[in-house]
Amino acid sequence: MAVQSGRAFLLKISDDGDPATYQTVAGLRTNQLTLNSEAVDVTHKGSGGWREILAGAGVKSVSLRGTGIFTGSTAETALQTKLMAASAADCQVTFEDGARFEGPFFVTSIDFTGDHNDARTYSVSLESAGAVSFVSA
Repeated sequence: MAVQSGRAFLLKISDDGDPATYQTVAGLRTNQLTLNSEAVDVTHKGSGGWREILAGAGVKSVSLRGTGIFTGSTAETALQTKLMAASAADCQVTFEDGARFEGPFFVTSIDFTGDHNDARTYSVSLESAGAVSFVSA
């Protein structure tokens, strides 16, 4: 895998149209994507002292985090609207090489910060709310 620019690691949210159009949450400066897979321990006395994991079991999830400058963009407003409505947002996370993760995400929090001598900033957290697919480049 070639080195990729962090600037091209983008969080996008759907306009809920048909077909969907995705808008970049452009105010973000940092993004974080975490892939999770819960392990189901099936170790028993016959395991010879080694842990055994049940293949194909457990819960998979994807977490998204981002921080940035609040710009008042349509995408930022859409995140706030989804949080207030307690409904999932159709999102994409795209990378420089064209690969992407996409699926429904629940906006779990948005934190705003406003120092008196600096720009208004925010951080946002999202959790997968269903199956998330990976589309390779």
